[in-house]
Amino acid sequence: MDSISTILPPMSFKPGDDLVFQLESGYGLLRILAVEGEGNETVWHLMAYDDFFPDVESAEAALASGNALPVRKPHMALTSRTFERTPTAVLGNRPVSDDELVEFRKWAESDRHVSDRSALLLLGIR
Repeated sequence: MDSISTILPPMSFKPGDDLVFQLESGYGLLRILAVEGEGNETVWHLMAYDDFFPDVESAEAALASGNALPVRKPHMALTSRTFERTPTAVLGNRPVSDDELVEFRKWAESDRHVSDRSALLLLGIR
């Protein structure tokens, strides 16, 4: 992952960050929608894109194209401990749109369940 622009600990991430993660079969993309709380009490709100890419450059190009990427899961709420289980790196940051926040807002008005399962498990990826 030599072209990744920034590798930071998860606590350094912020809303709007596009994150890349690696699987044996390629690279996937996550997006940080919101962050609530601090320290061990932080809740990370993520969106997961459906496509996988053969390399980081392809993932970056897909984000830079301006075309809408298919979404696999529009919202996941994770504990810090759980979020840290998925090694990710920042590819860039873009403003979070109102459309991207629809499922987050529904979650905020619901039971506000926060998962203790990793992002990859929630996506059905092992």
